[in-house]
Amino acid sequence: MFSYRHAFHAGNHADVLKHSILIAIARYLTQKDTALTVIDTHAGAGLYRLDGDYAQTSGEAADGIAKLIEVHAHTLPEIVRDYVELVNEFNPGAAYSQSSTPKVYPGSPFVLQRLLRQQDRLKLFELHPTDSKALAANIAQLEAERQIAVLREDGFGCVTQFLPPPSRRALLLCDPSYEIKTDYARVASLLAEGLKRFATGCYAIWHPIIPRPEAHELPRRLRTLTNQAGRPWLHATLTVKSGKDATGLPASGMFIVNPPHTLQDALKSTLPQLVELLGQDRNAAYTLESTTH
Repeated sequence: MFSYRHAFHAGNHADVLKHSILIAIARYLTQKDTALTVIDTHAGAGLYRLDGDYAQTSGEAADGIAKLIEVHAHTLPEIVRDYVELVNEFNPGAAYSQSSTPKVYPGSPFVLQRLLRQQDRLKLFELHPTDSKALAANIAQLEAERQIAVLREDGFGCVTQFLPPPSRRALLLCDPSYEIKTDYARVASLLAEGLKRFATGCYAIWHPIIPRPEAHELPRRLRTLTNQAGRPWLHATLTVKSGKDATGLPASGMFIVNPPHTLQDALKSTLPQLVELLGQDRNAAYTLESTTH
């Protein structure tokens, strides 16, 4: 269960989708003065080197963040531009040019930390022994012990610890590796428990789109659970390649419960452009579904 390392995949097309949406959600939620509790169930190491051995082995960032860096800022949709600018903050001197591919890539803990305010709190879960040690060391550099908690625990147990939060405002990001088949059922169970304990929280769930029955079934289960709770949801997917010759991860999605009301319109203009920018074959596509109650 400890074989997965996100360092191999940092900055790929799935990270582009996940982190662009995550930034848009966090920016919206921090417009209100009331404190926000943010929970990252599978935080990883927090920071990654795109010029390191892991990332160089897979080369996935070349078809993700690197392609966006090559594009002039004013041509990018707003939520993607915000994402690229945040990544560039971790790479001093980086600019929108072909020679400035970032060397440092922020994972979701550092993406979120950059957006939170003094009154907000960040809870980071990571069970992998190597990644949790790296995460703790990376976070320690921020000297933000009062704001950020790093827990070497199973993130699927986070709901009962921290929901509902005292401020009654929370964002939960869940993006496990899904290397273990049981992760799919555990994600659904986490959302079910979360909605039972704190129905008004914002839940952002990343999932891979791969030829596996559990992967196909998960979005349907999430929709059913959310509809039963009477809450609005939004589901965005990005496919960069498909077909029998497509290797690696061909597509992924983000399922958001209680999404910001501005997010759907933003994604309507963003997703077609991501298909153009990141598509690897003629089968590249996107979907955007939602419901409101």
